[in-house]
Amino acid sequence: MPTPIDPTETTAWERLSELEAWMDPDLRRWFEEDPQRASRLTFDAADLHVDLSKNLITHDIVAGLLRLAEEIGLTARRDAMFAGERINVTENRAVLHTALRRPAGATPPLTVDGQDVDADVHATLDKVYAFAEQVRSGAWTGVTGKRIETVVNIGIGGSDLGPVMIYEALRPYVQDGLSCRFVSNIDPTDIAEKTSGLDPETTLFIVASKTFTTLETLTNARLAKAWLLDSLAAAGAVDGSDEANAGAVAKHFVAVSTALDKVAEFGIDPDNAFGFWDWVGGRYSVDSAIGTVVAIAIGPAHFAELLAGFHAIDEHFRTAELDRNVPVLMGLLNIWNVNFLDAETHAVLPYSQYLHRFPAYLQQLTMESNGKSVRWDGAPVTCHTGEVFWGEPGTNGQHAFYQLIHQGTRIVPADFIAFAEPAHPLVDTEAGGADVHELFLANFFAQTAALAFGKTADEVREEGTDEAVVPARVFEGNKPTTSIMASALTPSVLGQLIALYEHITFVQGIVWGIDSFDQWGVELGKQLAKQITPAVGGDDDALAAQDSSTQELIRYYRRHRS
Repeated sequence: MPTPIDPTETTAWERLSELEAWMDPDLRRWFEEDPQRASRLTFDAADLHVDLSKNLITHDIVAGLLRLAEEIGLTARRDAMFAGERINVTENRAVLHTALRRPAGATPPLTVDGQDVDADVHATLDKVYAFAEQVRSGAWTGVTGKRIETVVNIGIGGSDLGPVMIYEALRPYVQDGLSCRFVSNIDPTDIAEKTSGLDPETTLFIVASKTFTTLETLTNARLAKAWLLDSLAAAGAVDGSDEANAGAVAKHFVAVSTALDKVAEFGIDPDNAFGFWDWVGGRYSVDSAIGTVVAIAIGPAHFAELLAGFHAIDEHFRTAELDRNVPVLMGLLNIWNVNFLDAETHAVLPYSQYLHRFPAYLQQLTMESNGKSVRWDGAPVTCHTGEVFWGEPGTNGQHAFYQLIHQGTRIVPADFIAFAEPAHPLVDTEAGGADVHELFLANFFAQTAALAFGKTADEVREEGTDEAVVPARVFEGNKPTTSIMASALTPSVLGQLIALYEHITFVQGIVWGIDSFDQWGVELGKQLAKQITPAVGGDDDALAAQDSSTQELIRYYRRHRS
């Protein structure tokens, strides 16, 4: 991969710096002076309708950002990713999560290092779909012949955040009589709570770990196996012999892994292991075999719709002109907010309870990808990188943290997401038959307008407010927001939303010159945990090797562990 271009040394960056210095943001005036502003800055990508007009941008700023993309060589790097070039330079890997959703028979075929990627992907998909249908139909049963009613996914990071987010988002599509639970935290509370109340005879576990060595996942898998065998024995379902236990594990555990030898050692039939590839990063893997739990829950047909949604945005990102390319524009807008307006955080505010885990999913996607301080050539970065992503569903957030966004001293760009069609069209009969979804979306529309246009002191006075209270009730406005809408939260639309943010993240990483596809920052803590574990368990020599703060904390733990 070529040496990254320093964005701060481009003529576009210099021009953007000048525009920021001269800018006097006034969204009220900008909208008054340009009646076409909303239409000019609203774009469609597949089924997503995206309004960027309430951001602190002008025609010249957008032109400067697009010029920056050209000087950085964004399109060439985008094309390199889709072609399977090894753009993950620190791990010498291709980055091909987009290949996971290419339709069968796509032309031209995608071949990387002599391997037919399309054929590999669809062979795995076919295997996942066949297994999902077995579970859904009742053909796959537990060791006592009862059909599966609960699927427990054991993973962490991308092997958990993606599946649980999609499961929660698409609950209306989950087959009746099936439910899913998700275990990720090594805190024993997690596995204890997630197995509580389950019938071992109707429970299936999916252990998701590419190498089958992930500490948290394998620890929880062993605890799940012990729970299963102990519970089956207590119920008289198995006699506790090695042969009976092996048969029970084979019927109640499957794996998402490529380490078939370790899968077999655990007791899982390697034929019931679903693999994926090193060109799939964990946070980009939910549309791979990592999504097996989702395919079981919503069915292969709806999972295929999810993949089609991903692919629709992939094609938009790959082919649309930059000035109409929604992921490009939103990625560049984030550059503007971070590097020129000094925004440190980014709120994602879905007006859909089903998307309550979407901000958490985006935290990993964006912060693990772009939380870097060196470029892909090993040189230090020359500007700030990354954003702190956070959020909660509206209207809950309105009664929690919106105060800071409206009247605080920090700029917090926010993405508002909403859908025209409700999953549950309810009316409030005691309020004259009011459509509750319309009330809900009225809040969505009102918040972005309030953040953009605020409320002046004169407007507050006109309401008869006491003069001493006027300053406290003034809203400055000029708070940047993006509105994303679609007709309904379907599998396809959810796939489109995920792919949109994947490509936004890519655009930012390319501008910053960083490798968005490694995650070395998560390794050090894991390594130290292995070294510290003996000290926690009572090894005084291991304790003596720790720093004084860690020693005191461990001693406190030892004193207070009953």
